[in-house]
Amino acid sequence: MSHMSFEHPYFGAFVMLILGFGIFWLTVKLSSIVGAKFANQRDEKLKSSVYECGPESVKQPNRINSYFYLVAVLFILFDVEIIFMFPWAVNFKILGIFGFIEMVMFIVLLSIGFIYAWHKGALEWHSIK
Repeated sequence: MSHMSFEHPYFGAFVMLILGFGIFWLTVKLSSIVGAKFANQRDEKLKSSVYECGPESVKQPNRINSYFYLVAVLFILFDVEIIFMFPWAVNFKILGIFGFIEMVMFIVLLSIGFIYAWHKGALEWHSIK
C-alpha cells in the first residue's frame, strides 16, 4: 500500500462521507430498536376507539397512495420550473430574444406535460378503498 496517500485533496471529503453514512445507519438502527422496545403496546384499543361522534376506525395497512406520489412528483416538476424562471427573469435584458425564445419553448414543453397529466387524470384524487 505504498501508493495510498492521506494527503489527497479529497481524502477528508471521503472520510466525511463514510462517517455520514455510518452515523445515519447507526441512528436509524438505534431509533428502530429503541422505538420497538419502549413503544406502548397496551393503548391499541384506545387508539382505535371512536372519537366523539366519528366513524369507527378500520385497521388498514400503512400504505402510501400512489396518486399522492404522482401529485408530489408533479409538484416538484412545476416547482423546479419556477426555480429556472427566476434567474431568467433577472437576466432577461442580457439574454435578449434568444433567451426569450428558449423560455417560451421551456414553458410550452412544460405546458404540454401538464395538459397530458391533466387528461390522464393525474391531478384528480382517488381514495383507496
